[in-house]
Amino acid sequence: MALLELRDVEASYGPLKALHGISLVVDEGQAVAILGANGAGKTTTLRAISGTVQTSGDIVFDGKRIGRRAPESIARLGIAHVPEGRGIYGELSVWENMRLGGVVRRDRNGMKQDVERAFGYFPRLRERLKQQAGTLSGGEQQMLALARALVSRPRLLLLDEPSLGLAPVIVREFFRIIRALNQEEGLAVLVVEQNAKIALASVQHAYLLEVGRVALDAPSTELEKHEGVRASYLGY
Repeated sequence: MALLELRDVEASYGPLKALHGISLVVDEGQAVAILGANGAGKTTTLRAISGTVQTSGDIVFDGKRIGRRAPESIARLGIAHVPEGRGIYGELSVWENMRLGGVVRRDRNGMKQDVERAFGYFPRLRERLKQQAGTLSGGEQQMLALARALVSRPRLLLLDEPSLGLAPVIVREFFRIIRALNQEEGLAVLVVEQNAKIALASVQHAYLLEVGRVALDAPSTELEKHEGVRASYLGY
């Protein structure tokens, strides 16, 4: 069953059109990747879903059209967006950033449980509760950004270039956690990622964008074997 559906979505930045009729689906509990070169429209697709760019066309989440809603309203529906660059508040402590993840919630007891759940995935953050977030390493900041998103108890997690600037060992661990959230907890994930190899190994389906349009979409196992995808994105 579709949790998220985009139908012929277009988006522009002033006179510059970034999306030219994107259509895609994320089912309940499914992990999906969006691949493509720089400027293909990957980040804009996530911004369209989270309401931070003007769009036309239909964006439907859990049966509700959300294309004209404010970002705060969309977050309250259960969509958590971890943007490129992490989007944490560097001047605040780790704990203060975590608390901000719960501002869309009304159940304080449930929020406490989800803070503990997030620390279960990222125990290093528990050791740094009072530390200023801006002094964390890049990997720790990415962990904090995801942990903060989990505190909102989302139904759909949007991740924009989570591997950017991170050491390979950190990237592998981060995607291990993404797979666990998806496969063990049933969290739906839509991830934009330049590292196509690790992205395809972590999702069930993928879309390849070219200049604001869907050029290919298929199960990830099929795209791994696709000659054009292998040559352009997998390096073999």
